[in-house]
Amino acid sequence: MTAWQFLPIGYALSVAVETPVLMWGLSARHSLRVRLFAGIWLTACTYPIVVLTLPALTTRFYVPAAEIFAATAECVLFATLVDTWEWRDMAAIVAANIASFAAGELWFRL
Repeated sequence: MTAWQFLPIGYALSVAVETPVLMWGLSARHSLRVRLFAGIWLTACTYPIVVLTLPALTTRFYVPAAEIFAATAECVLFATLVDTWEWRDMAAIVAANIASFAAGELWFRL
């Protein structure tokens, strides 16, 4: 399977894992609509770079580079999305990325 073929599958799986974490973890000050949008939009912004670009740029350091990039970029994107954010929001975004990575590792190792 090529990276382009994997892209929609991996995106759907990532959203399926990350969105519930964000729904629960993001501050209650953010509406349900904003939390749901964040679950879909943040991954849509970073996932193509993680799957299509970073493997060629980072070679053997792909996993740490991809995870650091995704979490950092999504925190910055979320901070631009909302008027005010809390450290809890950033922790939820990092936790969502860790959960997605762990789910992917389990899925592809079984």
